[in-house]
Amino acid sequence: MVFFGYMVFSIALGLLADRYGRWKILLLSFLWGAYFSLLTSFAPSYIWFVFLRTMVGGGVSGHAQGLIIKTEFLPTKYRGYMLPLSQVFWLAGSLLIIGLASVVNPTIGWRWLIRIASIPGIILILVFKFIPESARYNVSTGNTAAALATLRRIAKINRATMPEGVLQEPPKERRGRFKDLIHPKYLRTTLQIWIIWLGIAFAYYGVILASAELLERDLSCGSTAPLGEEDPGPASEESRSPCHCRPFGPSAYQTMIISTAGEIALNPVNILGINFLGRRLSLCITMGCTALFFLLLNICTSSAGMTGFLFMLRALVSANFNTIYIYTAEVYPTTMRALGMGTSGSLCRVGAMVAPFISQVLMSASFLGALCLFSSVCVVCAISAFTLPIETKGRALQVCIATPGAPA
Repeated sequence: MVFFGYMVFSIALGLLADRYGRWKILLLSFLWGAYFSLLTSFAPSYIWFVFLRTMVGGGVSGHAQGLIIKTEFLPTKYRGYMLPLSQVFWLAGSLLIIGLASVVNPTIGWRWLIRIASIPGIILILVFKFIPESARYNVSTGNTAAALATLRRIAKINRATMPEGVLQEPPKERRGRFKDLIHPKYLRTTLQIWIIWLGIAFAYYGVILASAELLERDLSCGSTAPLGEEDPGPASEESRSPCHCRPFGPSAYQTMIISTAGEIALNPVNILGINFLGRRLSLCITMGCTALFFLLLNICTSSAGMTGFLFMLRALVSANFNTIYIYTAEVYPTTMRALGMGTSGSLCRVGAMVAPFISQVLMSASFLGALCLFSSVCVVCAISAFTLPIETKGRALQVCIATPGAPA
């Protein structure tokens, strides 16, 4: 339901960001997310809990505007380096929440975990006055005065002088139109991007949820019950339950931290691949390797071996997300960039919504079948990435859809 909220609001916030500005939607999404996240900790029932988490998902869907603002400020030659480095902060948040859960959950409970986890979002709202609106966005809307003010402020901070010349406005176009995504110039790119986003999210959240499932059930060698425990027997309630849930111990949290740290392991290699091989080939290679490592999870191995496989899978799925985020932000023009990211994020959540049913339901019935499904989807994404019609490596950001005989 969190992903459902993200899916529903992602397109709407993308449309609004293209029409009214990235900064406003980013601020709105942080206020929204922090508010409903905090409310979740006071949920009086499970139904209220699910509803409030759905609303949190809706707020989080607007956070992609932060990446778009960065993309629109960075020069072409630096985008392939600086955008993947943002992954470090995503990793820091992931490790922080696992560390907090290991301490807070066993002591004062999940409600306090959510309250403490809401604090960073609330603090970040206070620093929004230091975040400028995208100058590229302002120029595209004809607000050159605001764009110049932002650029002068940047020049002052960097102790540099403004270059000579004037900011030239592009031809006026209607903004944030869904039909632009299926314009003949972008139709094939859009369809393939949607396939890739859906598959990457399916694999990413599949890995995360499968990690928890492997730790709970200890399926590393085909066992269906935790090691060290006797079979409860066919008549027991636990044997009839599809969950078999049990609280994580310290070793489980440690394994989750190690595997999560894998999200940064391939970052240097990912940056090199993006900048030297290009976005398409780099994504094709990491998606292919993701498919391989999903199949390797079926190998009977030790706990250390399983942790190693999960570590590599987290590294690969993170690299996939890095690359597709950059590619999507670069391939669309300014007049539809936020909408392109929003629709992709919405399709992405479809994959995320399906992932739990495969990694936590199908995996119980057929471990190998679930792994083969994850692997097959990754292969399809690898082929889609390799055959994308536009390579954005070294390509300047487009302002609007180019018309025949006119500059892009």
